[in-house]
Amino acid sequence: MSKFKKICVFCGSNSGNRDVFSDAALDLGNEMVRRKVDLVYGGGSVGLMGLISQTVYEGGRHVLGVIPEALMPLEISGESVGEVITVADMHERKAKMARESDAFIALPGGYGTMEETLEMITWAQLGIHKKPVGLLNVDGYYNSLLALFDNGIKEGFIKPGARDIVLPASTAIGLLDKMEQYTPSHTHVAPHESWQMKKLGDHLLELIL
Repeated sequence: MSKFKKICVFCGSNSGNRDVFSDAALDLGNEMVRRKVDLVYGGGSVGLMGLISQTVYEGGRHVLGVIPEALMPLEISGESVGEVITVADMHERKAKMARESDAFIALPGGYGTMEETLEMITWAQLGIHKKPVGLLNVDGYYNSLLALFDNGIKEGFIKPGARDIVLPASTAIGLLDKMEQYTPSHTHVAPHESWQMKKLGDHLLELIL
């Protein structure tokens, strides 16, 4: 059993050029099933999104997909998996996924995956949430991004303590174990309580504890 009831997984509507990425999505899905963890994700039925959602769903866990209406023709092919909620835009999608989840994991992906993950990292730094953010660093996919974070510290743009917000691991088991042990140690920009019911863009955070 995991201390997390629901984990949000950010991943792409593509599968990548190598089988190692699909294998990683399957491994993560199976490990979530083994730990009795439900899935929150972007709602697509293709690419890595389709693989992990189908794996978790077939393993008997609840799957919640959150997708902007405009992306439904692009990211859903055939029948959807589990429960799917449509929202107005990307901002509402991220806020809904954050509220529904106890932790966040990024599989390898493109701009969208990285943008969603970076926003959750930023929210942790600001003090909006205290949930762990993990990178499933499959075959070194995120090495360059992690090096960029380290360079940000070196050049004075990221505080050293905030580097611990990002939890990388090369395997699903290793990553989930690391996330289970996570305790925030960085100094938040603002108290968590001050963000409750405040506006972020055009949407309310609505208590994403």
